[in-house]
This record gives sequence, structure tokens and C-alpha cells, in this order.
Amino acid sequence: MRGTQNTMTGVLGAWMVHLFTASGAVFGLLAIRATSEGHFVAALGWMMVTAAIDGVDGALARWRKVKFFLPHFDGALLDNMVDYFTYVLVPAYFLLYADLLPGPWRLPLAVIMVLASAYQFCRDDAKTPDHAFTGFPSYWNVAVFYLFMLGCPGPVNALVLLVCAAGVFVRIRYLYPSRTRFLRPLNLALGCIWAGLSIAALARYPEGHRLLLLLSLFYLVYYIAISLWLTLRKQSTSPDGETKPDSPPASG
Repeated sequence: MRGTQNTMTGVLGAWMVHLFTASGAVFGLLAIRATSEGHFVAALGWMMVTAAIDGVDGALARWRKVKFFLPHFDGALLDNMVDYFTYVLVPAYFLLYADLLPGPWRLPLAVIMVLASAYQFCRDDAKTPDHAFTGFPSYWNVAVFYLFMLGCPGPVNALVLLVCAAGVFVRIRYLYPSRTRFLRPLNLALGCIWAGLSIAALARYPEGHRLLLLLSLFYLVYYIAISLWLTLRKQSTSPDGETKPDSPPASG
């Protein structure tokens, strides 16, 4: 009897985790509605919610052993579907309406984002065995957040978006904050600080946000630096991300 109850609890928990993952698409819809109504700060807020869900649902799935209790349900496919919607399509829609680019540039840049990320999501090495991303990991929600909050000129914004799109095809290993083993506690701690600063900056927009926003940029610099380091040390590491016995240990 107890075994049956444990199984039912496990199945229910697994379904709840999948529902939590799927809820990211619901908040993505709210971001689209806010964008269409011209409530751009609210739209960015909903995008933050979707990113927060994506940041913890994987850990919840492993904790609740969803693959064991629901082997017939592809949670990874669900996660990719929701991620493509919330990380790519929602920011692309935001780009069409927010005053980030001159009018004629908006649709072409949005199309470039969508197509580049379609490639990135479908490559078989998009996530490496040692938990890193290959190529720019389609953080378009982060990109449009900073472009909106910084208020840079349209040509600068277009250049940033084009560089990010080109980055999809460059084989740099990008940090997967919640799973990359290298400095994971520090990565998570700094990621939480970055999230707090970003939320605070958005809450104070349009006045009093700039200092918080500039402070949050430290994490982007750190993220890029660690990603370049992961790329450079690739040849001296084993598939699980640990240093090979016959290789000198990495510093830091």
C-alpha cells in the first residue's frame, strides 16, 4: 500500500513539475499581451518570470525524478518548446513594437533572431555533455532588456543584435549557470545577485534605475569571461568537465 502511495505521489509530483515548466509559456503570452498594449516594462517583467521558471524547473525535474515516474512524457521536448517561445519568439515580438530600432529595421532583425535561434535549438551539440552551451544561447530576453533599459541609439542596438545572432554560429562554449560544474556555487551566487539588481532596476525605471543597471553589467562581463575560459580549456578536460589526470590542473 505504501509503495502504491509513493508511486502516486511521485507521478503527481512529476506532473506538477511539467505543469510548472509549461506555465512559462503562459507568462510568455502575458508578455506578448503587455507588449501589444505598449506596456513594455510589464512585458519585460513577465519575461523575467519566464526566465526564473526556466532557471529552476530543471533542478525540480531532477529532484522529483520525472523521467522515472513519467517515462512516456518528453520533458526535455516540452522545455525546448517553452524556451524557444519565451527566449526567442516573445523577445522578437517585443522588438517589433518597442522603440529600439528604426521601423524598417525591426522585422528583418526579428527574423534574423528567429532563424538563428531555430538553428541553435536544433543542433545536436547545443548543450554539451559537460553542461555548457555551444554558441550564443539565444538569451534574446536579456538582450532586449538591456537595449530597452539603456536606451542606446537604434544603430547600436542593431549592431548588438547582429553580433548576438552571429554568435550562434561561433563555437564558443557558454556557461550554463545552473549546471556547469566549473565554479558552480559562485556562478549561482553571482547569477542571483544579477537577477536581484535587474529586477530592482526594472522596478525603478524610468528614474533611478541606471546605477543598478550598470552594476548588473558586472555579471555579463563575468559570464563572457568564464565562457571564453571554458572554451580555451576544452582540450584539457574530460567529457564530464573534470581535469584529465595527465593534464595540469586549471588555475582558479
